[in-house]
Amino acid sequence: MGIFSRLFSLGKAEANTVLDKLEDPIKMTEQGIRDLKENLNTSLQGLAEIKALAIRTKNDHHKFKNEAVSYEKKAMLLLQKAQAGQITPAEADRLAGEMLRQKEQAESEGNRMGKELISHEDNVNKMQQNINTLKNKISTYENELRTLKARHKVSEATKKINKQLANVDSSSTISMLERMKEKVEQDEALAQSYGEIALETKTVDDEVNKLLETGTQSDSLLALKAKMGLLGTGDASTTDGTPTPPPPSSY
Repeated sequence: MGIFSRLFSLGKAEANTVLDKLEDPIKMTEQGIRDLKENLNTSLQGLAEIKALAIRTKNDHHKFKNEAVSYEKKAMLLLQKAQAGQITPAEADRLAGEMLRQKEQAESEGNRMGKELISHEDNVNKMQQNINTLKNKISTYENELRTLKARHKVSEATKKINKQLANVDSSSTISMLERMKEKVEQDEALAQSYGEIALETKTVDDEVNKLLETGTQSDSLLALKAKMGLLGTGDASTTDGTPTPPPPSSY
């Protein structure tokens, strides 16, 4: 295989690995949430910039409005000074005219800033709505991701158990149990057989000794029976087999 063929095979294998990862719903969801958070950060930065621009525009709007009022007051004061003879009427008219021109420019800039302020505030409101929507989506997706992970764990555990159960050979298990049962029954029968053989191998001496052990009576018991007149001919023997002497005469 040539070097290009090996590189092609390696690239194909890596592509399949990447494809398998992309097909993982959990990893895809996590990546999607990361992308949304990056978009949110970018949107927040843009919102901050637009708000700053709106604030500057609002300040400029108020500044030009105040300047227009100030220029008008200065023009009025110049005319009043001319009327009071403090300055010449021509000088007052020239300076007052200049103040009115400055007033018009300030009013024009103020009106322009007012329109820009309305536009900026409208953009701020729209972007804020979009950011709120994006935040809600991220929160929803994160909740769904937690649910998906929990379901994935349950499904993996269930799949593993079901796979193990599917691989269990019930017929061989039952056969093994039957063989064990047969062996236990055979061992029990063999134990009973050995017990019966043990009983059959007892000698006559063993039987006689057993009867003598259980049939003899103690000397104290025989003496009591003799005293009470309850001793029969079959009982006139001691524990060693010798005849019991008759009770002493009362005469």
